[in-house]
Amino acid sequence: MTGLIDTHVHLDFFEVPGEAAERARREGITHFIVPGVTPVAWPTLLSLAESRPDVWIAPGVHPQAADQWSRQTETDLRTLLHHPRVVAVGEIGLDKQADCPFAQQEDVCRQMIALAREHHLPLLLHVRRATQRLLTLLKEEGHDELSGIVHAFSGSLETARQFLDLGFSFGIGGVLTYPDAKRLPAVVRQLPTDRLVLESDAPDMAPHPHRGTPNHPAYLPLVAASLARVRNWSLEHTIEVTTANAKKLFQLA
Repeated sequence: MTGLIDTHVHLDFFEVPGEAAERARREGITHFIVPGVTPVAWPTLLSLAESRPDVWIAPGVHPQAADQWSRQTETDLRTLLHHPRVVAVGEIGLDKQADCPFAQQEDVCRQMIALAREHHLPLLLHVRRATQRLLTLLKEEGHDELSGIVHAFSGSLETARQFLDLGFSFGIGGVLTYPDAKRLPAVVRQLPTDRLVLESDAPDMAPHPHRGTPNHPAYLPLVAASLARVRNWSLEHTIEVTTANAKKLFQLA
């Protein structure tokens, strides 16, 4: 059976990233995309990717860390994006609940969108309570040259269609497995097959029945099984589809 790709996992948050990856590999996960959150973490991400052939990275600055952006940060990121283990820019976006001033978040987000366009890389998007504003930024800065993943998508079908029009796919994670999830399953049933990918977001957003406890990439098959049920697919087909979508997006062999 084709292996699973975890398109959003913070392996660097684990005490022993290699052990977390090996446990996940025993559950069928063969590729890990590790997003950046703060500039200080980028060397760790790079070291992890260079030490494991199953890890690729998406360096970026989370909106919570937008106040850490500087000219030197931009220079460092521009250099890092040339590295062969870099497959995206992330996770970037807008978050109305973050402590960082919103105007500063917007400015940093625009600059990273521009870098993604310059390097022909997809984006890993984080958005909370600012979806329409992020859509506006993407339209203003993208010029029909963007792609990527809306991380932890749980929005409406109308919102999904707006991201679809901009070329984005959807990261399906633990929320889909929750027994009380109503809107997301209904939306996921209507999304194009070629725009669905899987993500754990570990160590956050643990799927049912682990909700409320630390998440692990080894739990990703639970998300795959939930997507299979929602779409009325076999588990094998679900894995094949989502893996093919991720490989195409990130240009993985």
